[in-house]
Amino acid sequence: MTAEKVKNAHQGLSMQHETLLKIYEQFLADFEKQVEAGMKEPSTHLKYTIVYSHLKEFIRKRYRQSDIGLKEITSAFITDFEVFLKTDRKCCHNTVVLYIKPLKRMISIAQKNRLLSYDPFCDYVIKREETERGHLDSKEIKALMAVSLKPKKELVRDLYIFCIFSGLSFIDLYTLCQDDIRRDKAGHLWIVKERGKTGVESVIRLMDIPKQIMEKYDGLGTDRRVFPVPSYDKVLKTFNRRLSLTSDFPNIGTGHKIHPIAQDSFFNIVHPSSCLSVAVGS
Repeated sequence: MTAEKVKNAHQGLSMQHETLLKIYEQFLADFEKQVEAGMKEPSTHLKYTIVYSHLKEFIRKRYRQSDIGLKEITSAFITDFEVFLKTDRKCCHNTVVLYIKPLKRMISIAQKNRLLSYDPFCDYVIKREETERGHLDSKEIKALMAVSLKPKKELVRDLYIFCIFSGLSFIDLYTLCQDDIRRDKAGHLWIVKERGKTGVESVIRLMDIPKQIMEKYDGLGTDRRVFPVPSYDKVLKTFNRRLSLTSDFPNIGTGHKIHPIAQDSFFNIVHPSSCLSVAVGS
């Protein structure tokens, strides 16, 4: 018997489904089936998957084991996970607030199934901070497009520019597939796609710049996706921590969400100054 097995037995890890990650894995499996049935959104499943990955890494680094028993989860565990997200994963405060919610959901599931008799969240409080979103001006957009970058950073920059010139959110960009691109009788290309968050259909005419970006990455997306989009977590980390553009572009501050600024730039700068015909869901 290994040292981890002895430790696991002491903490109750040998009991089926009485560990955090076991409950989480079952939740993900059930959620994926609901996504396939059209009952849940892929974007929500993606969020839960990202948080599962972070929790698994946190438990491995902090506790040096592969899982943790439910009875070992305290408010200190939650606080330590919050710190891990902010330091190791470089998440901004509001992203941490978002990522704590799936953990709370797992605790709620455990309580409903009588696997946990107390609530470790009872003494834990974290609130979303109000932030000023802002948008890029036309000079900043042109300067961002002109920056010379390494391939991985260039991909992130190009995807951001595509969002600016299309008004798409990250999840709509992530799920954008070849079937969403239509050509009218005049030869113009359009995005015809339901918004992942609202279900409202968007009809967006593609201008030259987004068309050039599509041509640049043609054939590189998988499962008929238009772009090889990394996970949002990786995109945000690359954009905020590695592009080193914040001094030149003050409206792209570290910790901002990417798509709100891109969308605000679209509605405030790109759309009003163009002949773009667009109908988008809010």
